[in-house]
Amino acid sequence: MRGWLAFFFAGAVAAFEVPARRLTPRGSTRVAATGGSAPQIGDDFGYGVWTPRAAAGGEMSEMYEGVRIGPPPDLASLLLHNRIVYLGMPMVPAVTELIVAELLYLNYESATKPVTLYINSPGTTNSEGRAVGFETEAFAIADTMKYIKPPVHTICVGQAYGAAAMLLSQGAKGYRSCLPNASIMLTQPISMARGQASDIAIKAREVMANRKVMCELLARSCGKSVEEVTLDASRTKYLQPEEAVEYGLIDRVLTAVGKETPAAAMRPSFMDALST
Repeated sequence: MRGWLAFFFAGAVAAFEVPARRLTPRGSTRVAATGGSAPQIGDDFGYGVWTPRAAAGGEMSEMYEGVRIGPPPDLASLLLHNRIVYLGMPMVPAVTELIVAELLYLNYESATKPVTLYINSPGTTNSEGRAVGFETEAFAIADTMKYIKPPVHTICVGQAYGAAAMLLSQGAKGYRSCLPNASIMLTQPISMARGQASDIAIKAREVMANRKVMCELLARSCGKSVEEVTLDASRTKYLQPEEAVEYGLIDRVLTAVGKETPAAAMRPSFMDALST
């Protein structure tokens, strides 16, 4: 009986034994041909030198003929590597946190190279015009833009409504731009006040204070009086790109950026980083 148990135990161990695996250039795995031994750093199996890459979950990457093979970085990281920040959502706390963190990081990375902020945002409202955030989110980004040392170039793509239009105007003078079919809108803050009458009155005073701050920021950047900007923003006011230039909110309309530049000069720098 003991002999049968020993035989069964040995077979079970062999069945559940996990063989060593090697990463192939296509990202799949295959069993090692040399008795199941694990690959070593620097081993050449005929398809490149095997090297591990520290990553979440213990993922591996390898070098093949001097080129790293593995998943590409995420798009936001590639843009950040080229000092590009993209605001493409309503300004809610999570979005503001990311934008401010990216601006602070780029300030730490270089205090002289400019930062480009692309804006395609309805401000603090959603597509239905319902308030989803507070104007203080936009104030945090605007203050950070002025706080950091690198100049911030702003470009509107698609839309810049309400607080987003204010951010567009806060870019460095001479480098505030929009694309030909972009839409810009001035409007008042929308209150989300609910509750008792006294609570609504308190929140209403805060909304009026936010409107005053936003109009003052717009007035300084557009070269207009606070009263004029307040009157224009008292009702929804849409501006076409050329009208935004005349208003002083932006400096120019971009039509064919980089088309005169040779293709070799337009190669993003992160492509060179990936091949090293």
